Amino acid sequence: MANSTSSSSGGIGFCGLLTVVFITLKLTGKIDWAWIWVLAPIWITFSCIVIFLICLGIFILVSHMRRR
Repeated sequence: MANSTSSSSGGIGFCGLLTVVFITLKLTGKIDWAWIWVLAPIWITFSCIVIFLICLGIFILVSHMRRR
């Protein structure tokens, strides 16, 4: 019988956990923040990814144009 070990990493992650905590605190009345700030971990993470991809695209475009 062969030993097979498999591990899968997954789960909620830091930003997801932070969002769940903020939503829980908002719904229980512990914090009185606007929903935009309660959901900030989601849109800030998304914005950082989009900015990174735009910068990467610009870098690739510039390096491609320099080769010609």
